[in-house]
Amino acid sequence: MDHGAPEIAAMSFEDALRALEDVVRKLEGGDVPLDDSISLYERGEQLRKHCQARLDAAQARIDKIVQKSDGTVAGTAPFDTPDS
Repeated sequence: MDHGAPEIAAMSFEDALRALEDVVRKLEGGDVPLDDSISLYERGEQLRKHCQARLDAAQARIDKIVQKSDGTVAGTAPFDTPDS
Protein backbone atom coordinates (compact mmCIF):
# COMPACT_ATOMS: atom_id res chain seq x y z
CA MET A 1 0.00 0.00 0.00
CA ASP A 2 1.19 3.51 0.80
CA HIS A 3 4.12 2.68 3.09
CA GLY A 4 5.76 6.08 2.49
CA ALA A 5 2.81 7.94 4.00
CA PRO A 6 3.50 9.97 7.12
CA GLU A 7 2.61 8.38 10.42
CA ILE A 8 -1.05 9.17 11.08
CA ALA A 9 -0.45 10.38 14.64
CA ALA A 10 1.91 13.07 13.35
CA MET A 11 -0.52 14.33 10.70
CA SER A 12 -2.33 17.63 10.98
CA PHE A 13 -6.11 17.50 10.79
CA GLU A 14 -6.03 18.90 7.26
CA ASP A 15 -3.45 16.37 6.04
CA ALA A 16 -5.34 13.48 7.61
CA LEU A 17 -8.61 14.67 6.09
CA ARG A 18 -7.01 14.89 2.64
CA ALA A 19 -5.59 11.38 3.06
CA LEU A 20 -9.01 10.11 4.17
CA GLU A 21 -10.67 11.71 1.15
CA ASP A 22 -8.07 10.00 -1.06
CA VAL A 23 -8.86 6.63 0.54
CA VAL A 24 -12.59 7.17 -0.02
CA ARG A 25 -12.00 8.12 -3.67
CA LYS A 26 -9.95 4.97 -4.26
CA LEU A 27 -12.54 2.74 -2.60
CA GLU A 28 -15.44 4.37 -4.45
CA GLY A 29 -13.57 3.97 -7.73
CA GLY A 30 -13.90 0.21 -7.41
CA ASP A 31 -10.63 -0.51 -9.21
CA VAL A 32 -8.78 -1.73 -6.12
CA PRO A 33 -8.23 -5.47 -5.52
CA LEU A 34 -9.97 -6.94 -2.47
CA ASP A 35 -6.89 -7.21 -0.22
CA ASP A 36 -5.88 -3.64 -1.04
CA SER A 37 -9.46 -2.51 -0.39
CA ILE A 38 -9.32 -4.02 3.07
CA SER A 39 -5.99 -2.31 3.77
CA LEU A 40 -7.39 0.98 2.49
CA TYR A 41 -10.48 0.58 4.65
CA GLU A 42 -8.31 -0.06 7.74
CA ARG A 43 -6.21 3.03 6.98
CA GLY A 44 -9.36 5.04 6.39
CA GLU A 45 -10.71 4.03 9.77
CA GLN A 46 -7.44 5.05 11.45
CA LEU A 47 -7.55 8.39 9.65
CA ARG A 48 -11.20 8.90 10.64
CA LYS A 49 -10.38 8.24 14.30
CA HIS A 50 -7.43 10.64 14.13
CA CYS A 51 -9.57 13.37 12.57
CA GLN A 52 -12.29 12.85 15.17
CA ALA A 53 -9.76 13.05 18.00
CA ARG A 54 -8.35 16.31 16.58
CA LEU A 55 -11.88 17.73 16.28
CA ASP A 56 -12.73 16.64 19.83
CA ALA A 57 -9.57 18.29 21.16
CA ALA A 58 -10.34 21.50 19.29
CA GLN A 59 -13.90 21.49 20.62
CA ALA A 60 -12.67 20.95 24.17
CA ARG A 61 -10.28 23.87 23.82
CA ILE A 62 -13.02 26.10 22.45
CA ASP A 63 -15.30 25.04 25.30
CA LYS A 64 -12.64 26.17 27.77
CA ILE A 65 -12.42 29.74 26.50
CA VAL A 66 -12.47 31.91 29.59
CA GLN A 67 -14.77 34.93 29.58
CA LYS A 68 -14.67 37.95 31.84
CA SER A 69 -17.80 38.93 33.74
CA ASP A 70 -18.64 41.48 31.01
CA GLY A 71 -18.62 38.69 28.39
CA THR A 72 -15.35 39.62 26.69
CA VAL A 73 -12.81 36.91 26.06
CA ALA A 74 -10.04 36.85 28.66
CA GLY A 75 -8.01 34.08 27.05
CA THR A 76 -8.05 30.32 27.00
CA ALA A 77 -7.54 27.71 29.65
CA PRO A 78 -5.88 24.35 28.99
CA PHE A 79 -8.54 21.68 28.47
CA ASP A 80 -6.54 18.95 30.21
CA THR A 81 -6.46 20.48 33.68
CA PRO A 82 -7.82 18.56 36.69
CA ASP A 83 -10.78 20.94 37.06
CA SER A 84 -12.19 19.93 33.65
